[in-house]
Amino acid sequence: MSTSSVSKGCFVFKPSAKKKKTSLGLEDYFSQGCEGDESSEARFRLCHDLWDKIKADTEVLQDELNRKILDSLLDFTRKCSSTRQHSDWASQMRASEIPTAALVLGVNVPDHDMTFQSLSDLLQQSVTPHVVSVQAKECGALKHLMKRVLEKLMNTVVAVDDDEEEEAEQTSTPHHKSTHCSLSTLCDWYNSKTKKAHTPGKKRSSPAKDEQQQPPVVIIFKDLEAFNPRVLQDFILICSRYIERVPLMFIFGIATSPSTIQHMLPHSVSSLLCIELFQSLSCTQHLATVIDKMILTHHFPFKLNGKVMQVLISIFLYHDFSVRNFIKGVQLALLEHFHSQPLSVLCCKKKQALLNVTQLSQSDLEKIRQLPSFRSYVETQESEEQVNLLKNDTHLKEVCTKLLKDLHKYHKNYYPVLRCLHTLTSSLPRYPLGKQIRELHLICLEKNVWENEDYQSAMKLLKMLAKDELITSLQRCIEILQPVKSKRMRNACVQLEDLLTKLKQLDTAPIETVPSVEESITSPLKNLQKKTNLFQLQKTLLEMNESRRAKKLSPFEILRNEAIEFIDSLVKSHLSPPECQTLNEVCYYGSSGSVRRHLNATPRTSIQAALSSPYYFLQNDSLKSEDGTVSNAAPDICIAYKLHLECGRLINLYDWLEAYSIVVSAAEGVDPESDSYGKVDEVKHARFIRAVSELEFLGFIKSTKQKTDHVARLTWGGC
Repeated sequence: MSTSSVSKGCFVFKPSAKKKKTSLGLEDYFSQGCEGDESSEARFRLCHDLWDKIKADTEVLQDELNRKILDSLLDFTRKCSSTRQHSDWASQMRASEIPTAALVLGVNVPDHDMTFQSLSDLLQQSVTPHVVSVQAKECGALKHLMKRVLEKLMNTVVAVDDDEEEEAEQTSTPHHKSTHCSLSTLCDWYNSKTKKAHTPGKKRSSPAKDEQQQPPVVIIFKDLEAFNPRVLQDFILICSRYIERVPLMFIFGIATSPSTIQHMLPHSVSSLLCIELFQSLSCTQHLATVIDKMILTHHFPFKLNGKVMQVLISIFLYHDFSVRNFIKGVQLALLEHFHSQPLSVLCCKKKQALLNVTQLSQSDLEKIRQLPSFRSYVETQESEEQVNLLKNDTHLKEVCTKLLKDLHKYHKNYYPVLRCLHTLTSSLPRYPLGKQIRELHLICLEKNVWENEDYQSAMKLLKMLAKDELITSLQRCIEILQPVKSKRMRNACVQLEDLLTKLKQLDTAPIETVPSVEESITSPLKNLQKKTNLFQLQKTLLEMNESRRAKKLSPFEILRNEAIEFIDSLVKSHLSPPECQTLNEVCYYGSSGSVRRHLNATPRTSIQAALSSPYYFLQNDSLKSEDGTVSNAAPDICIAYKLHLECGRLINLYDWLEAYSIVVSAAEGVDPESDSYGKVDEVKHARFIRAVSELEFLGFIKSTKQKTDHVARLTWGGC
């Protein structure tokens, strides 16, 4: 669609209502990329099941995390509602104020919608049916805020003086009669809803029943910081006039700090509110719980390698603090893995995976032989076994069955040992291996953790733990290992229990006489006082050092060293990187670049690519050109963009226009020898102005006061 204006501006064309939006679902995505693949249907089913499991587990987990704060809010609303029924002076003074809950949720704004939706549902189910949520973007003025509140509460059309005609034209429910926009209207509506509770001739009911018959009207402000302070102040002042007629209640959603209320509302307004503060879990605690419950478990077969995990965590920490987007990143990685890896049909629970091995086709077996981890495994085998693995398909299936069992055992033992190591090291000063378990997990994914300097220093610090600290840490490790149904973990748990019993029995055991350190180094100290020769001084200090090393250890020190060495042996046995495991490719996704490209978009690079290579976006053969050039038949903005790349910091508009006119004349087939070739006419001038305006709108250039006939270039470098 074209317009008659060529001035700088932005035109919006609404799509036709008759067009139906179509989205590319999981099944379509698999059918497009896996045509002719025998395992595509099975992979789609597995991917779909895991996708649903992630979604369901996330919702359950978020409900559990928000349960405490939501229950507190429900108790607050019930308490405030019952306060209106009391007759003492303090309660009446409190009832004259508007009860307000200040809910501090943190800066992870994309996750707030789910929290507010859960809060609204719970309030409607157990407290009051009159709950309304409003956002700042739909309440730019006081009349708009009043209009939204009344419409959502009364479920009717509310007329505003300036918008009566517009509402009459746009409304799709003509049977609804428009209502005047005022709180007195809300009072009349509320009284009509609750008048059955006060019909004459009936006995007065109990306070609890009155509370049910006169439920509060709860207004939720989702994003308090985004509201216009003046609009909010006026709305609170108006509501305070009607608090005796309607039991109003506010919930402020705060993303930054509770002091926001003081900054937005003067004392004359905030004094009308009875504010109580509610603090939710921080987004980092929320993420730690999600990773702990969903990713660091052997029950979920799909895994992420270290680089992908690092990308998702980095996007969370440095971009949006959104746990919801983190989960979307995991789902994206899941979809990419099952779409791009044909052997992902083995990425499922143990029984199903072993069954799928027997159903592998000839092409699938060849793909297994091409896996880097399997080729490394073949190289470690004897020559006869190597021939069988490469030639005998039946034998290969048997070996793959054994290798998949080993992979599942590896995951079953990896996560408990990881938790034990984190339990021991997280209590140490300065957290040598990280305070969060995800930090330790990332180290274990990259290389052998026992080769890390931080690990070695952590082991030295653990050998200096006090008795009570050591007993507490070992008890936590035993609690971690007890539920694990693994033979190795059960044996490890028994050994730790034995060590713990010996440590506790040290208090009742007879004390052995151990020669003191002072006695063992008495003579060197005396000699040190007599001699001042440098050689003798060095010799004496060496003797003192050797005597300290050779001193006899106490029973506690022996048991402590034994316990730490046992933990060290568990780490070296079970915390090797996943890349060392054969067939790890079937369940580990490692394309961090693809995840970063999808989640951390670079719009400027995409726009530059489109302007430099319009053929790949428009698929027009006339736009094909050599690398680094733009066809003269390209859109005007592409030609103007290409010409502006040849200029410096300041661009002369007239020179730019002349160059553009020459390129366009060549595209129109004008004879280069004619007088009209390259001549600027009104049409070319208008097209050029529009192209320049579009480039300015996209942020490539801007006007400058240095020279009136020049523009300044804002971007440098190509794609």
